[in-house]
Amino acid sequence: MLNVIIIEDERLALQDLINNLYDVSPDLHVTATLSSVKESIEYLSNSPKADLIFSDVQLADGLSFEIFNYTDVEIPIIFITGYDEFIMNAFEYNGIDYLLKPVSKDDLSKAIMKYKMLEKHFSSGNKRMDNLLTHFSSKKKTRLLVRKGLENISLRLDEIALFYTENKIVYVIDHTGKKYLADKNLTDLEEELDDNIFFRANRQYIVNINYVKGFKAYEKVKLLVDLSIPDINHCIIISQETAPAFRKWMYEA
Repeated sequence: MLNVIIIEDERLALQDLINNLYDVSPDLHVTATLSSVKESIEYLSNSPKADLIFSDVQLADGLSFEIFNYTDVEIPIIFITGYDEFIMNAFEYNGIDYLLKPVSKDDLSKAIMKYKMLEKHFSSGNKRMDNLLTHFSSKKKTRLLVRKGLENISLRLDEIALFYTENKIVYVIDHTGKKYLADKNLTDLEEELDDNIFFRANRQYIVNINYVKGFKAYEKVKLLVDLSIPDINHCIIISQETAPAFRKWMYEA
């Protein structure tokens, strides 16, 4: 029995998906259908038991990636959307496949077969998909979902010059100097980011090496970082204790 959760806000699309799934996999059981980011966060926060999630990317109240930012989901996901612009994001959230609408029975059959083959390959004893999820989650992120007003924006990490926190809010500055809001704190971001590219300068800042123009001595034992982005008004100081690690990071880049 393959237990499946479906996240889809269009009723006709949901019914077509269910019908096609039962046609290609008679042993499949749909344990829940969810129609919004809010509903999905509430449901998945209770750690439901399921083998696989089929999720539309664009829901009425936002992108489904928000769901997996706010929940600790350890279930592989097959994302479904009408656009291919989100494909890189999909593999940052336990995504094992990405299907473009209209989804055919053949697409679904191949996706389910891929899941079963991956499960068989990565399974060991009672671990089932644990090794598979570790394999996918170990990949470094390439994009970050940020907010600007009411809009959710998928920003490439190589476009991000700086993260900083102010009044417990985390801001993101891109290479053009535009500012966005992030939903994660700096400690969580530091764990997810590639430490060859991003450096935690101090408690307030994380910098991208590709936008570090240089640095100079500050108060004799500290370093002052100079960034190559326009209209930046931040004084980024590396402490005496952190300076050796920062120099090593810069020299080995």
